[in-house]
Amino acid sequence: MSSYATDVLEPRPAATNGKAVPGIHPLLDVPVIAPGHTFESITEKISNVVLRPGTPRWWFGTLLIASAFAMGLLFALTVLVFKGIGIWGNNQPVGWAWDITNFVWWIGIGHAGTLISAILLLLKQEWRTSISRFSETMTIFAVMCAGIFPVFHTGRPWLAYWLFPLPNTMGVWPQFKSPLVWDVFAVSTYFTLSVVFWYIGLVPDLATMRDRAKSTFVKRFYGLLSMGWRGSTRHWSRYETACLLLAGLCTPLVVSVHSVVSMDFAIGIIPGWHTTIFPPYFVAGAVYSGFAMVLTLAIPARKLFGLEDFITMKHIDNMGKVMLATGLIVGYAYTFEPFFGLVYSGNRYEKFLILNRMFGPYAPFYWTLVLCNVVTPQFLWWRKIRSNIPLLFVLAIVVNIGMWLERFVIIAISLHRDFLPSSWGYFKPTIYDVMTFVGTLGLFLTLMLLFMRAMPIIPMFELKTSLPQAIPAGHPEVGTFEEEVAS
Repeated sequence: MSSYATDVLEPRPAATNGKAVPGIHPLLDVPVIAPGHTFESITEKISNVVLRPGTPRWWFGTLLIASAFAMGLLFALTVLVFKGIGIWGNNQPVGWAWDITNFVWWIGIGHAGTLISAILLLLKQEWRTSISRFSETMTIFAVMCAGIFPVFHTGRPWLAYWLFPLPNTMGVWPQFKSPLVWDVFAVSTYFTLSVVFWYIGLVPDLATMRDRAKSTFVKRFYGLLSMGWRGSTRHWSRYETACLLLAGLCTPLVVSVHSVVSMDFAIGIIPGWHTTIFPPYFVAGAVYSGFAMVLTLAIPARKLFGLEDFITMKHIDNMGKVMLATGLIVGYAYTFEPFFGLVYSGNRYEKFLILNRMFGPYAPFYWTLVLCNVVTPQFLWWRKIRSNIPLLFVLAIVVNIGMWLERFVIIAISLHRDFLPSSWGYFKPTIYDVMTFVGTLGLFLTLMLLFMRAMPIIPMFELKTSLPQAIPAGHPEVGTFEEEVAS
């Protein structure tokens, strides 16, 4: 009998609610789902987050604050439409500033969702189940926030559709040699597939919500969205095939999207941008910031909704390990980039750029990002740090700040002092820059809060596959829980 089966048939009281068994490390205990749960208890607990009467006061308070910031975004964009992007701090030579910094940062955050859902699904990693829908949803909202910046950066957002190759009578087509057009195709494809993958994964749970809802309106709402799902063998067979196909399509997109975004810079001749390290560097950084955001959202959500049994310390620990691995890749890039620029390139403009980053007007930003992205993840080597939830929450926020600084350093420092000293300048953000960025944070949080109250945030049917009742008959016995931990 497996360790899971042993746990359920002989539940150990000290192991529930994410607490440890004496003598056994808490991260080895309750690997994916806390013991003592059944099919019914999983459905009951997750669906009640949505269907239970009444809404927590903290939810209303948080939604009020988040939506107020989102209104600030609406105001800033309205002013921009009437006055133009001159209300931002962009200037010559810093033509790209906070807008593209925010765009790349949000796109990076969106990477973790597809990574967790698609790649870990193909690799059959069981621990992805509890956080997959949460991160998929985060991906969709993050890409929506990202799309705001390039669209309004054009100055005429009502003509943004010109970036698509639409047939027209004038024979005018997008410039396909421009990486900005590559962005349009890469991001829109990524967003479309992410939405389809997310929705297909929701269908079985929407049918469960339909069957459990008591209100006629709510029952019809979920019934419409579940598209007549009955859970027949044919439905499950087609569902699993569709999920595998979509996962196979989404997996290369994780790499391609941020590689394309990095090409915006890499094909330029600006010192600091014209480098072949950008595609892998950007992809690793995107996964790094994405997992940091998943932790930032999952840690309070599991506590506020009482989901510690499903988002266990095993998930927290694994996400901390992924952050450590990607943080080391990013740190490696930070370490060797000055070496290539100062010693190996033989280019005096690259040498000046590196020195300007370290000792120029923006030096405090550069050293702060090194502190956030290189020094901070080193604490994750210790299991005690990874199992300390408040500390891990703070580390995740620090990493998010560091990754935003990384994008700002790449863009602003490279542009503000290029080849001609006579054209040097300095970027200062305006109140509209701040309102736009903070507003997207508010919009993102507002959408996440609405999702948490309307949809099951953990895939119920997938989580049930972790129970011993779901193990097929004849499954080889692997010994008792203590024997497996000892091995």
